[in-house]
Amino acid sequence: MVVGGTRGVGLAVAELLAEQGAGVVVNGRAADAVSEAAQRIPNAVGVAGSPAEPEVADALIDKCVGEFGRIDILINCAGTAEPPGSSILTVSSAQFHDLLDAHLGTVFETCRAVAPRMVAQGGGAIVNTSSFAFLGDYGGTGYPAGKGAVNALTMAIAAELKEHGVRANVVCPGAKTRLSTGQEYEAHIAELNRRGLLDDVSMQGALDAAPPAYVAPTYAYLASDLAKDVTGQIFIAAGGFVGRFDRPAPTVLAFRDHNDSPPWTVAEIHGAIHAG
Repeated sequence: MVVGGTRGVGLAVAELLAEQGAGVVVNGRAADAVSEAAQRIPNAVGVAGSPAEPEVADALIDKCVGEFGRIDILINCAGTAEPPGSSILTVSSAQFHDLLDAHLGTVFETCRAVAPRMVAQGGGAIVNTSSFAFLGDYGGTGYPAGKGAVNALTMAIAAELKEHGVRANVVCPGAKTRLSTGQEYEAHIAELNRRGLLDDVSMQGALDAAPPAYVAPTYAYLASDLAKDVTGQIFIAAGGFVGRFDRPAPTVLAFRDHNDSPPWTVAEIHGAIHAG
């Protein structure tokens, strides 16, 4: 099951999985795009609709099981861009919630629908899509918040389902798609560089991204049996660069035993933070 499989990274992933012998259900919101993708991919069927809606997510999983007998792989590649110029100074509540729905809502509903099926059959692989934007370097609100939440949700799913043989990982892709092309996008990246949010190397990488075909193999690997021991990790796939984010771990700045010491003073906290 490839959600967002009608264009960009999702389409490249769906095509590569089909080349590897998988039966594929492709999903997107636009019925025409779904039909076109399903026709060009061998052994594929299409289902249109927004999986952020529970009934659509359930129908997608049912379609995969009905068509192919089981569902071994769920890949979430759906996404939508932040409105041009959006920031905490300008975004509306409606825009913010729409962005969360498109990213986090879709991942939650499809994972909710697929998890019991995978547990019942004794295994499966979930690969969700995040973004470098979760670090905040690209600005915005709902987009980085949604992607950061996808990371956390995926880590929780991986921990909970590991004993059942179900794996869950994240890919942060860097590829030239409809969301990362055009004068508006280029102006946005240049403005982030001017403001100091993006350094020159990151700006150049954003403007000269590789095609989605360079990203797809990382998804295919994580979906395959070769990655049977890989779960709960966040990977980077950007052109020729494949990487991994280390799991966050706290750095101890100061410690005292509350059993025999008073609370920290504000001045002591200040000193500990600046000393660290």
